[in-house]
Amino acid sequence: MAFLDRISWPTLLIIAVILGLAPFSPEPHLWEKLKMLANGTLVKPMDWFDMVMHGAPLVVVTAKTVRHVQQKK
Repeated sequence: MAFLDRISWPTLLIIAVILGLAPFSPEPHLWEKLKMLANGTLVKPMDWFDMVMHGAPLVVVTAKTVRHVQQKK
């Protein structure tokens, strides 16, 4: 998990925001895919791939945050 320490917060947050909200119009892919998941219509492999690609930076932000909190204790 040391690789998380090498990623700077500003870089990670910029990447997470840009990929999480891209494309900005008409609605972000991640939001669209999460709605599809909730509705049970997320069935195509491309949709799953899209959700993983747009959501991965948020997972990394979460993991880095958890690691940061654990190291503070």
